[in-house]
Amino acid sequence: MTEALDARADWENRIYDRSDQIGSSLDLPSPGNLKAVPGVGSITLSWDSVSSASGYVIQLDEPNKASILLRHGGSDVVAVPGNHFVVTGLLDHVIYGFRVGAIATPEHLPKNWSHQISATTKAFVEVGQVRIEVDAALETGKLERVWEMVGSERLSQLMVGADSFGNQIGAEFLESIRRAHDDLGVKWIRAHAIFHDDLGVARRRIDGTLVFDFAAIDNVYDQLLKLGVRPVVELSFMPEALASDPTKTVFTYRGIISPPTDWKEWYALIQAFVEHLVDRYGLDEVVQWPFEVWNEANLEVFWTGSRDEYLQLYDEAALAVKSVCSDIKVGGPSSAACEWVEALASHAKERGIPLDFVSTHTYGNLPLDLRPVLERYGFGDIPIYWTEWGIGSTHFGPVHDSVAGAPFVLLGYEAVQGRMDSLAYWVVSDHFEELGRPPRLFHDGFGLLSVGNLAKPRYWGVHLAAHQGDTVLQTNVAGDVGTIHVSATKNDVSDVDVLIWNGTINTEIMRGDQRLSREVTLNIAGLQPNTYRLSLARVDEEHSNIIRHLPEGVAWPDSEQWDELRRWDYLFEESLANQNPIKGTIAVKVFLPHPSVVRLRLCPVDKL
Repeated sequence: MTEALDARADWENRIYDRSDQIGSSLDLPSPGNLKAVPGVGSITLSWDSVSSASGYVIQLDEPNKASILLRHGGSDVVAVPGNHFVVTGLLDHVIYGFRVGAIATPEHLPKNWSHQISATTKAFVEVGQVRIEVDAALETGKLERVWEMVGSERLSQLMVGADSFGNQIGAEFLESIRRAHDDLGVKWIRAHAIFHDDLGVARRRIDGTLVFDFAAIDNVYDQLLKLGVRPVVELSFMPEALASDPTKTVFTYRGIISPPTDWKEWYALIQAFVEHLVDRYGLDEVVQWPFEVWNEANLEVFWTGSRDEYLQLYDEAALAVKSVCSDIKVGGPSSAACEWVEALASHAKERGIPLDFVSTHTYGNLPLDLRPVLERYGFGDIPIYWTEWGIGSTHFGPVHDSVAGAPFVLLGYEAVQGRMDSLAYWVVSDHFEELGRPPRLFHDGFGLLSVGNLAKPRYWGVHLAAHQGDTVLQTNVAGDVGTIHVSATKNDVSDVDVLIWNGTINTEIMRGDQRLSREVTLNIAGLQPNTYRLSLARVDEEHSNIIRHLPEGVAWPDSEQWDELRRWDYLFEESLANQNPIKGTIAVKVFLPHPSVVRLRLCPVDKL
């Protein structure tokens, strides 16, 4: 326990310290045409997009208080993507002022701000009304399944037995990955510390020469591949035999975070590792694995070197990977708060270093648009992988197990459609040891699944996304929309799914704000003549919320309580009355508390 407390104290003291600062190379003009639309419990801002912007910062002025930048309850990036944002957590009857500024990269604040606009919320008299129109005959594109990559604890825990509470760590962890693959369609999994010394990767002979051994890595990768899941190979942390300072570590498992003593040995390790993987699994397989250099080197807690030393670490690794085969993909910077992306792109262009994809992270926010940054350096067509993303970055944080996680994941998946390649939720399982093993079953852990593999509300959010059809349908939303969002799809047998969620990235109100609850009138037009079976799935405080079924104050369930929890481990779904379209349209009314998710599914009785 002392080791866990020490690791947690070190983490909390240094997590926000940057290992090296870097600024943006581009100042942007102010956004024009700022507008504010009042709603019950919210104010919706919109503005004109600015060319080359990756995101926008919102300044809020409140009477008799200093101006603040909206951080949405503490997200790691102050900016938001896109040209509109719903501001929540506001007081009624207060006139607020807003300004918006564009940024090219997240490292610095805007220099040019829009004009200020003032607005206040609508007073809460009755539930806001929303109208959603879906045209089942009008297809607008294909759904991008960006959730098919997820994060996990280091893979060596697949070889771990029971914890101090009797939970079978390795077996349950493997089962969580299997469930994510089979139910959520997960195809890739990313984890730290594949070079940790518990996997015995490198040792030094008496004569000083290095010996590499990848047998333990083979063990964990074999287990993944048997499930149909491929690794995103994060090249970290530093083996003790190579480290310039083995005393510099992170987490309870003491991952070494110092640069190598000899850069040639780092190159040799990567080259030997990739050669081994190709020999064992075949080139056709390994070319489908992204190789990501390190983890969050822009944070002092993960890297004792400078930014230039990280770029050298990247160079040596990238060249070593490509020395095995030029078709194997390598990228980075795998940074916190989407920093250093411009630095790596600029460096790669200047030095002619391979950069096949960009990876970065954000928490408590929607991912920024990094495409303009990459286009400036000739990398506009490479994939963008957000290899860590979640509702919060704090271990044992206050909202991880909440219902708000379900609409949160859907907000993210919606926001990145058409502009990036993956959005990996961090992480799949609560079997997680970075700052100590779970002290109780529901401890606000990072996992989509609990210890024991019970589905939390945000798991059901991913499930509902994954079980949509591939064809996206035209939608239109009107009324006092507030925090309501919709996605409508159709599959190849003409089933129509309408996924509606009510949520925000503002963690200050994630326990709920009744002013944001909405009554939705849903009209689905363009339907073929048929009888349709209707069903309605729900995720909210009362439905698909496993936490409410464990008595308050119970740390770990007894056998009877485990049985009861497993009986409740399902997505709530009820059948509605069959309907026949009237002039091609079916209408349904549904109430969405805040926060919540519903899915209306229409299945033709006689398949078309």
